[in-house]
Order: sequence, then structure tokens, then C-alpha cells
Amino acid sequence: MNGFERRKHIKIEQIFSVSIQLFFKYGFHKVSVNEIAKMANVSPATIYNYFGTKERLYAEMLLNWMDKQLEKYESILDSELAFVEKTKKIMLLEASNVKTLSDELPNISASEFGELAQMLESYTEDKVKRFFMKFVEVGKREGYIRLDLTEEKAMIYFTMFKNELGRHWEADNEDRITRSIDPLIELFFYGIAGRIQDRQKITGSE
Repeated sequence: MNGFERRKHIKIEQIFSVSIQLFFKYGFHKVSVNEIAKMANVSPATIYNYFGTKERLYAEMLLNWMDKQLEKYESILDSELAFVEKTKKIMLLEASNVKTLSDELPNISASEFGELAQMLESYTEDKVKRFFMKFVEVGKREGYIRLDLTEEKAMIYFTMFKNELGRHWEADNEDRITRSIDPLIELFFYGIAGRIQDRQKITGSE
């Protein structure tokens, strides 16, 4: 990366950082390009040169934000934590992110973002699916996921759990959800019936 490309990259990251703060706080319609430019210390012309439209800036910002969340998931999965702890952290983070997106995206009309849904679908099919396949592979290797379970079925199961967490993830009960995650993780791995030895493995009890 030469000097020009490096400066451009820094400016784009500044624009994304400010855009996330403003769009997620006030919503797409209440934030102007001029406000973003002022906070990011760039000119409005720079933003239009890079992104063309406010709608395109929003879409690119959203994908950039999702990339950063996925990097956090990867960091957790590659850590030295036990697989159960990895799953707990990833599930809590994903539930929080689902809540953030569910608060933001309904305010965006299809007419304004004709290609956004397609971009998000493509993102899920590509990057999210690749991460989840890695997650399942690690779980199988460490003995927490059945070897005969396909990635597709495991992803459906995981999605059901994190969507339910996201539905309950509100500002006034975030701490409660975090405190009660352990029994939910036990349920996630071993179901309603469970087995004594499995419950002991999860909880560390004798």
C-alpha cells in the first residue's frame, strides 16, 4: 500500500467510524453527509468521491461493521478458551449484534436500498457461512458437536438460539441475559433431556 492508498484507507476508516456512531444513534434519515464529513474531518466532496451516494455509504459502512464483528468472533474462536466458553461469548456477542441490526434495519425502506438485502444475503452466504463451518469443525474436533451433524443443520440450531437471545436483548435486561447464559449454553449443547456426565462436563460439577 503506497502513501496515497494508505491516506485514503485512513480517511475511509474515519468516515466509517463516524458513520456507525451517527447512523446507529440517530438513524439513516436524521444524519446528513455534511454532519459525517465534519466529524470525520473530511470534506463532503471526499465522501461523495469515495461512495457516490449517502445510501452507498450506509451500505458499505454496514458491511464494514459486520466485518469487524466477524473478526471478533474469529478472535474468540482462535483463543485458548474452552469451546463452551467460546460458544458463550460468540452467542452473547451475536445476540447483541442481532438486536442492533433489528433496531436499525426496519427503518430502511426497500426503495432506498434496493441492493442492500442482496448484499447482506451474499455476505451471509460467503463470510458468515465460512466462519460457521470453522466453528462446527472446532466443536467436532473438541467433542462438543456430533460428528454426523451437518454444518447446515448445526447452523439452523445455532440461529434459533441466538435469535431468541437477540429477541430478549434489551437495555434493561442485558445483565440478566448475561448472568443466565450458562444454563442456556448447557441446553444448547445437550438439549432438554441431557445426560448427567454431559451436565457435569459443562458445569464442572461432580
